[in-house]
Amino acid sequence: MLIHKGDSTLCGGGVTPAGRLGGNRHPRRIGYGDVDMSLIEFASLRQSHPVDMIEWVAAAREWAFERSGDDEIAVAVAGVWTDYSVSFSWLENIEALHLGCAFDLKIPAHRRSEVLRLLALINEKLLVGHFDLWQQEGAVMFRHALLLSGGAEPTSQQAERMLATALESCERFYQAFQFVVWADRMADDALACAIFETEGEA
Repeated sequence: MLIHKGDSTLCGGGVTPAGRLGGNRHPRRIGYGDVDMSLIEFASLRQSHPVDMIEWVAAAREWAFERSGDDEIAVAVAGVWTDYSVSFSWLENIEALHLGCAFDLKIPAHRRSEVLRLLALINEKLLVGHFDLWQQEGAVMFRHALLLSGGAEPTSQQAERMLATALESCERFYQAFQFVVWADRMADDALACAIFETEGEA
């Protein structure tokens, strides 16, 4: 339910001009740009914390996890190529559940420009989520977010799909980063080799 403190009241499915009760025969039509978001109050219907669902799934799957606070949980997952550290964070201001999946691969300064080229090539192929370079730690991270606007509750299927998408993407492209960092290959060549090898494994 949305309440607009002004010349109109917005409720769920429609717009009721406040002036109508006072006999105003010409209510002003409200457009998207007319709504001042700073004057809107959101009545959240959320019954549980979104991170609780992640903890429940992790416990059910017997994954190692650590709940560092109400809004954060870290899950450790073993992959084929390496181990992954997956963090889920609840961002209250935008009502989004953010996932960050990092693997243990430090990027040397002299290879960062080529890694950034590789990131751009990989992200062109992704329909969900993206990779970026965590500058502070010099590490590559896969990021994704689930929007839960209006008090929506995440399901166990959504939580598992978020994690599966992250792991599948990291496993698919991990070797490409290895080729660029340790074999000094160019980004396009490294990506082609990694895709060939992962498809061969499949």
